[in-house]
Amino acid sequence: MSAAKDAIALLKADHRKVEELFEKYESARSRKMDIAHQICMELSIHTMIEEEIFYPACRQAGVDSDMMDEANVEHDGAKSLIAELEAGSPDDAFYDAKVKVLSEEIKHHVKEEEQRDGIFSAAREAELDLAALGEKMAARKEELMEQFESSGIPAPITLTMKAPPLEQTRAGA
Repeated sequence: MSAAKDAIALLKADHRKVEELFEKYESARSRKMDIAHQICMELSIHTMIEEEIFYPACRQAGVDSDMMDEANVEHDGAKSLIAELEAGSPDDAFYDAKVKVLSEEIKHHVKEEEQRDGIFSAAREAELDLAALGEKMAARKEELMEQFESSGIPAPITLTMKAPPLEQTRAGA
């Protein structure tokens, strides 16, 4: 058996890794900033390889567009929280709450992708070349990992959210 993972195996491995990181964050007493940064990096890379490679292949193969649209909106919600976490620190008000909400959003997103009638099942039914997609995604993932480790995580780009920046008020004001 080849060491290369097909696209779905690669994405599921990413899901498990991020779930472990969220658990690690919840029980951490120190190094929360490092763990949160790793969560943000893993999720940023994951969303990019899905949006650049996997999702377009799914759409082209006829996977339900409503399901794909929801996945893109879920990604954009996560990107907003990732940007907040990267701009802040565990000492900030609401930081732990943002990590928790991001964790919950990701759990929901993962369930939608992995459930019996989810995106992964639809991709299999569409007879996508999951091995070839997996190779392409693994190469892009490695490239992004090197780039992010040397230059930092870039500001996220949303595909579905177009609202101007939100106004802030003080909590309790």
